[in-house]
Amino acid sequence: MNLFADFETRIKNALETIDLIKEKRTEVDFARITVEPPRDPSHGDVATNAAMVLAKPLGTNPRALADLIVERLRKEPDVIDVSVAGPGFINIRVGKEYWQRLLASMIEAGTDYGRSTIGAGHRTNVEYVSANPTGPMHVGHCRGAVVGDALANLLAFAGHDVTKEYYINDAGSQIDVLARSVFLRYREALGEQVGEIPSGLYPGDYLVPVGQALADEFGVRLHNMPEEEWMPLVKDRAIDAMMVMIREDLEALNVHHDVFFSERQLHAEGAQRIRAAINDLTFKGHVYRGTLPPPKGQLPEDWEDREQTLFRSTEVGDDIDRPLIKSDGSYTYFAADVAYFKDKFDRGYDETIYVLGADHGGYVKRLEALARAISGGTAKLTVLLCQMVKLYRDGEPVKMSKRSGDFVTLRDVVDEVGRDSVRFMMLYRKSSESLDFDFAKVTEQSKDNPVFYVQYAHARCMSVFRQAAEAFPDLDFDSLDLAAAAKNVSDDNEIQLIAKLAEYPRIIEAAAQSQEPHRLAFYLYDLASFFHAHWNKGKDQPELRFVNDKNRELSIARLGLVRAVASILKSGLAITGTAAPDEMR
Repeated sequence: MNLFADFETRIKNALETIDLIKEKRTEVDFARITVEPPRDPSHGDVATNAAMVLAKPLGTNPRALADLIVERLRKEPDVIDVSVAGPGFINIRVGKEYWQRLLASMIEAGTDYGRSTIGAGHRTNVEYVSANPTGPMHVGHCRGAVVGDALANLLAFAGHDVTKEYYINDAGSQIDVLARSVFLRYREALGEQVGEIPSGLYPGDYLVPVGQALADEFGVRLHNMPEEEWMPLVKDRAIDAMMVMIREDLEALNVHHDVFFSERQLHAEGAQRIRAAINDLTFKGHVYRGTLPPPKGQLPEDWEDREQTLFRSTEVGDDIDRPLIKSDGSYTYFAADVAYFKDKFDRGYDETIYVLGADHGGYVKRLEALARAISGGTAKLTVLLCQMVKLYRDGEPVKMSKRSGDFVTLRDVVDEVGRDSVRFMMLYRKSSESLDFDFAKVTEQSKDNPVFYVQYAHARCMSVFRQAAEAFPDLDFDSLDLAAAAKNVSDDNEIQLIAKLAEYPRIIEAAAQSQEPHRLAFYLYDLASFFHAHWNKGKDQPELRFVNDKNRELSIARLGLVRAVASILKSGLAITGTAAPDEMR
């Protein structure tokens, strides 16, 4: 039972009975009608802009139309008051019996309350993290990992058929650098004094065991080979070792992918898949031979002042046309992007979402253009950019990690503060805004630490059931019909808490449609605040306490309310990838 979906249906049914709308039904669109909580709760429980958005196409005054709508809504069961505010907003208040039925539906649904079908089973591919396999993940990867994983969870909860994907960038020049860095550590493992790591190679100590593993496997044989022979052997083992490390880092963060797609697949067999993707674009009229003007500022690596094979991306929304094949016949980096998106499209995804770092802003238009060209405009592609994370300790910037050599690793952060703190705090700001992460603040046990505050609310819910077991030792909790007991929940403070719970399905749908999982984190904090506030009122007003050993029936009813709070907190925390503890010490 969804409060806002229910009243959206009721409002639209009421509109269909108005003569003016009947006469001009083909001229009005109900899609712009919103049904939401009023900004000021004192105005009512549900507000709608129906009169505001329909008045102009109907050629009438919003206030006059609102009066007609109000006249019909007053006849609705469960509506105890309806009024017009301002230029035509309609505020509706429902009776306690409605809230009791709504609470019963929440209890029955448990952690499935709020699940939606708006995704309609659309196949959605969310690609996130996709860090180069050249070392441990750093804190910059952390935010994209959490945002992508939480978004994928959110979309699945809202009815999408979601695949979580990781693109392994294992075919570029950075892999040559990795192999040479590992080979240096291999020589070191053989007993050679390598001295300071040369500039341009990866200096981190994480490569030492990789070099040792090569020495154990090959002895001195690699050392006696020319580079063209040892390079592919070292590459394979180095990439495998790095991916083991990256998977372990992701596991520590509770991030799990369904698919790990290797870029080397696209370059295999003479880059047959890249060639096929370019041929497909050529067949559709999006490829030509030509030259590009020099870009402003610093020239990119793949720019050439010669005729080359170009993607006519400006005709599908890009700023400039993009090189696909250089004058020497080699493929550009973007050519692999073409083949990769075509692979996703051929796998049947209706929508693909890329979660990238803010430094990839220049990729947005070219990827969107690519999707239009390959799919003929049928596939939706979205790029979400995550701004940087700044690390602090008591307000002071955090120094670099010794293990990595030049950055703070994701594992450093998770090991110090725990994955729940990392995950929730990475979502506690819109991803398009920069985030300050202070080690001291995220471990505080206070209201100022959102993850503690939300988890503590769930733990408090569980403590209520332990209190009830002590107060009523003969009570069989497994056989209790808490949904049926919801009819006895009637205090105004409790109704306000139910109203907050009722926002959950709307938050799920809004966050999924806007692809903004931070909205869920904000809601969970607000719900925790409502619950803690109600708990605190019970300290001064014993009649409001959830467990009253002198009133068994009311206590059971309130246990249903607590069960609903706990279920929604647990559901929301699961979507964020954060635990819902039963106890906190």
